[in-house]
Amino acid sequence: MIAELRNIEKSFGRFKALKGITFSVGENERIALLGPNGSGKTTTVRIISGQIRPTGGEVRVFGKKRIDEEVKKKLGVVSHNTFLYEDLTAYENMKFFAGLYEVGESRIRELLEEFGLWKRRHDLVRNYSRGMKQRLSIARALLNEPELLILDEPTTGLDVEGRTRLFETLSSYTSAMIFTTHNLQEAEMVCERTLLIKDGRVVYDGKSENLEEIYREVME
Repeated sequence: MIAELRNIEKSFGRFKALKGITFSVGENERIALLGPNGSGKTTTVRIISGQIRPTGGEVRVFGKKRIDEEVKKKLGVVSHNTFLYEDLTAYENMKFFAGLYEVGESRIRELLEEFGLWKRRHDLVRNYSRGMKQRLSIARALLNEPELLILDEPTTGLDVEGRTRLFETLSSYTSAMIFTTHNLQEAEMVCERTLLIKDGRVVYDGKSENLEEIYREVME
């Protein structure tokens, strides 16, 4: 099992963001976490990636309770934080992270070309548009060919070209994936299984088919 969450709770002061989230992610399984803003999607994936700790419950990633450096080397994360250094060029950013993962420079070129950034590789990231930064963030997350790719609303800020390149890449991606979104079409397009999250709870866990009808039934 790639990841297991059992009765996960998370509170921020008096606000309870997660109220007993339970699900697992199998090998090569592609799961969408679908729900409105504030439902708990981002909090859930931040716990899985080790950015924050749960208040209650148990999480295991690659069999480990602690999200240590060994686990993190198997993860690729795209979040609201790009994890990019604005005063470095795109290429310098990629080279820095490639060094952490012991990845060759050929992989850097492959990804920058894949996301249409190779010609702008020597530009400082601070001069990139929001969409270009997001494309670079996705390329960075794929550097280590992660065994679990976590994409937290990755299409936010992407232009049409960026969205197209992202979905083309994901169509051939074969490892496990968690994709958070509030867009039903994206969930159906990318993942075969969807969890609907409402007010910090999973209210549906099943196939990513007929989501519009299911969404109306359980979310409204």
